[in-house]
Amino acid sequence: MPQISFFLGIVIRMFYRDHNPPHFHAVYAEHEALVDIQKLEVIGGSLPPRVLGLVIEWTALHQDELLDNWEKARNQEPLLAIAPLV
Repeated sequence: MPQISFFLGIVIRMFYRDHNPPHFHAVYAEHEALVDIQKLEVIGGSLPPRVLGLVIEWTALHQDELLDNWEKARNQEPLLAIAPLV
């Protein structure tokens, strides 16, 4: 599962051939959540509230890039790195 971003201890990864809806995996310490890219909401797992807020903020800023990477993953193409939340 390629890592596409890393910031403030949060790892953002996306699986190839993953199921719909378009989403990514956010990992922080022992926590992991699946985040719906279009709805900006958790569809599985959980993150601490502060971390979830940061992840949702980052997702909103990079929604188009995330959706492009989702399509690349579905087509087995290399994924592009996305800038961290600064």
